[in-house]
Amino acid sequence: MAIMVLVAQQLVKEYRSRSLAVRALNGVDLAVAPGEFLAVMGPSGSGKSTLLHLLGGLDQPTSGAVVVRGQSLFDMDDNALTRFRRREIGFVFQFFNLLPTLSAEENILLPVAIGGEVNGEVRHRFRQLVRLLGLGGRLGHR
Repeated sequence: MAIMVLVAQQLVKEYRSRSLAVRALNGVDLAVAPGEFLAVMGPSGSGKSTLLHLLGGLDQPTSGAVVVRGQSLFDMDDNALTRFRRREIGFVFQFFNLLPTLSAEENILLPVAIGGEVNGEVRHRFRQLVRLLGLGGRLGHR
């Protein structure tokens, strides 16, 4: 059996508003193997964003577990989860979440800069990605 990079077990997420409870996810199980691609599809309001927020450790489930590379996301304290997300989880938001006072380059490098990890290897990978994505002419733009 292949080692999974991501496993979700019995994920439940309920949103409560006074006496009303809305169950956005109801017992979702999911396993992703190394190199596997996954598409999350469904109609508006079906729980896609909720699932992605839980898988990325951005929100807590009502119940269930998410394990990424052998680490249970919801057994970590906030600081450990933040460090883990910064190193192990990439998240591209639907709405850009860019800081308007920073250049494109500064926005791209911000997560590693916060971790104090901007070194030669990071700069090399950054240049490769910029070349791959054709962003070279936009790096100074805000």
